[in-house]
Order: sequence, then C-alpha cells, then structure tokens
Amino acid sequence: MATLQEVKQLAESRGARRVDLKVTDLLGRWQHFSMPIDRFTPELAAEGLGFDGSSLRGFQPIEDSDMLLVPDLETAAFDPVPQHPTLSLICDVVDPITRERYSRDPRYVAEKAEAHLRTTALADTAYFGPELEFFIFDDVRFQQTPNTSFYFVDSSEADWNSGRDEAPNLGYKVPSKAGYSPTPPFDSHSELRWAVVEALESVGLTVEVSHHEVATGGQGEIATTYRTLRHKADEVQWYKYLVQNVARAFGQVATFMPKPVYGDNGSGMHTHQSLWHDDNPIFFDSNGYAGLSQAARYYIGGLLRHAPAVLAFASPSTNSYKRLVPGFEAPVNLVYSVRNRSAAVRIPTYSQSGAAKRIEFRPPDGTANPYLAFAAMLMAGLDGIQSRIDPGDPLDKNIYELPPEDARRLATVPPTLDAALDALEKDCDFLKKGDVFTQDLIERWIEFKRAEVLGLNARPTAYEYELYFNG
Repeated sequence: MATLQEVKQLAESRGARRVDLKVTDLLGRWQHFSMPIDRFTPELAAEGLGFDGSSLRGFQPIEDSDMLLVPDLETAAFDPVPQHPTLSLICDVVDPITRERYSRDPRYVAEKAEAHLRTTALADTAYFGPELEFFIFDDVRFQQTPNTSFYFVDSSEADWNSGRDEAPNLGYKVPSKAGYSPTPPFDSHSELRWAVVEALESVGLTVEVSHHEVATGGQGEIATTYRTLRHKADEVQWYKYLVQNVARAFGQVATFMPKPVYGDNGSGMHTHQSLWHDDNPIFFDSNGYAGLSQAARYYIGGLLRHAPAVLAFASPSTNSYKRLVPGFEAPVNLVYSVRNRSAAVRIPTYSQSGAAKRIEFRPPDGTANPYLAFAAMLMAGLDGIQSRIDPGDPLDKNIYELPPEDARRLATVPPTLDAALDALEKDCDFLKKGDVFTQDLIERWIEFKRAEVLGLNARPTAYEYELYFNG
C-alpha cells in the first residue's frame, strides 16, 4: 500500500506543481479538482477535499450537497496531458457527517462487488479485460434547436471522401467495413494511436496491441491487459481520457459513441472476464466444451439470463441500440459459442492455457460507466453459478445466416434503452445481493436514463422528415 510519504517523494522526483483529484460521476464521466502541491497535506489526504455533490450528475440533492473526496494513494500517477507537471489521484466519495462511503459512488459499487465475490467462496478474484473501440474524426458538428436538428462528422480517410476536392485528393481511403488493420497510408492514425499507447503506459497501463478497426472514418482500438475489476475500471477512465486528449493534441476529436456513422460498424466494449481462486483459474476444464468448466458455463448462464437488465448499465445510451441491431455486425443474440463473434458470449481460443481461459461478453459499449457495468456483469455471472443457471447448448454457426424461422427462436438483447430499463426494473434482485447495488442507486440511474429516452422520443429527426414530410 502506498503511503503519503511515498506519494510526496514521487511528486518531488517529477517536479509536480499541482495535484489533480479525479472522481467519476454516476453516469461515468471523469471530473477533476486541481490544487497547488503544497495544499496536498496529510490532513487533506486523510480527511478529504470538500466539494458540491449536487453539481455532479446523479449525486446528492442540493440540501445534502456537502461531500468529501478522499484520494486513493495507490492510484497516484503523473498525468501526461497538462502543460504543468501534475500528480493525479483517483478519489473515493465520503459523507462528511457519517464518514461512510457514498452508496452512489460508482467506484464504491465496484469495490463492493469484489467484496461480495469473496464472501461467496466461489472465487477470490475477478479479472476484467475490456476492448474499447473508438472513432477519430477530423471534424464534428451537431445542433439541436426547436427548428433544427443535425449532426455532421468527417474524416479524411473515410470512403465517402473519395471524390472530394482536397487539393489534391491522394486517395487511399478506407472502404466501408474493410478497415481492419491496414497499413499506412490507409491507416492515417497509426502515429496518433502510438502517442496514446505511450501516454497509457506512462500512467501504468500495459498495452498489448494497437490497430485500425473495421469501420471507415477513423475507427481504432488499443488493447490493454486485464486487471482486477475495480483496477480495470480505473484504467478505463484513464484510457478514455487519454484517447480524447491525445486526439485533441493532434487537432482531431475522438468519440466512444457506439454508432456515430450509419451503415458501418459501431464501437463496442467487448468485455473479457474470468474468475480465480487461490491463484487458480476456475473457468478452465480441459474436458469441457471449449475448455470451460461447469462454473464457467453457469456464469455464462447468469450473464445471458440477466443480460437485458445488465445492458441498462453496460449499453446505457439510446445510441447503443443503433449498434445493437439484428442482422448487422453487433452480437444481439443471447447465445454462447467458441470463437463465434455473432454470439453475445464468445469463448476465445487464442491460447489453450488454463490461465488464458475466459469468456467475452460482446454487447457492451464505451458509453458505460465501467465501475457499474463490470459490477453488473460480475453479479449476473455469480448469480448464474449460485443458481446453477444452465446456458443451454452452444450455437457454433454464423447466426446471421440462420433461416428466419430458426433465428426467431433465439433470445435477443433489448431493442431499445427503454426496454433495457424495463428489464432492470423487473430483474434487479441479483444486483442487490451483498448491498452491491442499492435500490436508491438503481432508481436514480433509471430516472436519468428515462429522461434521455423521453428527450430523444420527443424530437423529430432528419430521417423522419425524409420519410414523412411529403407524405
């Protein structure tokens, strides 16, 4: 465990002039508070920094707005983004009166999920390895007024610009759905992604590989190694922050929006998961289907049964369901299969090692709050093991090519965010085990998300004009 003295020595060795305290609001956005390094006293490190909890989305009402940020010294890292040397610490939220952790603090939910895992005696460690995809655009504009609604994104590498006068246009555009891992000059963001890689490694993440993703228009991915649940959620916040800021430094803009471009692949957050007990992988059985143990199959059963409710946290935007559309690239069918990317749960086969045995849940995307999304997935999987939920037989075929009568028999993810919220209201007891998710948090989450649905449903879109204006 890091001590304040060790953190201070680290700050002095790097010439830090300020401290940045970071906290995640309920919906998943990082917020920060900066102070001169001299203000980072033993008293502040122990007691916390006061802040207005009513001004962070999903936190306290205004009459109970005083809250404390208590820095987690273990998270100390140097932020590569600011101009001035800055020591960054991720914080926990504490009530100033009771000195108890705040139930709507997403980081606390993740910690409670890990603690609940240990109480089950099924395992003591949950590893998570999300694959976050993103788009990098040259230009983005959007507006919503009573009489105007539009968005516009552009990328010099996009195939829709093959005929644009670029004085001169040098070609090498990335064809739609054909952007997976080409070399430059097709891949125009290789150096930008490498700058992200170096920034990620500077704050402690371990990068495995960087490459262009399938879609045209600047889709990319940088894979990082797995970590324990809360640690990985911390890393996801660094990942999103650094991708966005490095893109800005290159004069471009990055987004984790699941479906910013119509007709091409969207961006997901395929999430690899495994459970361990006493340093042994409990998902592995060399005699099982795809090397899976019975515990792993039950975990899959829990994920598939509770998936509609889980997706209220793991695919939590109205735009998520523009990506999760049957017949396109997204894994909407609630089945499992080895190697098969058309199933909601895939069992990777890159390695036959027991230590590498894991399952991959493919519907989530980067609009999720990682603390809540990972915790919800773990709770669903644990309920599967405890309740011995059989996932049924695997489906080892291309689901997109099934005859319509067979495809209709398959369970699917919810078609809209509204439907996912309906599922969460009906199926949330598994989340509340061990007081991991409180009823208060679930209700607050649903309140926020219902407002997003209502806002979208109340506004006409350009496509509706195309369909109905002259009707």
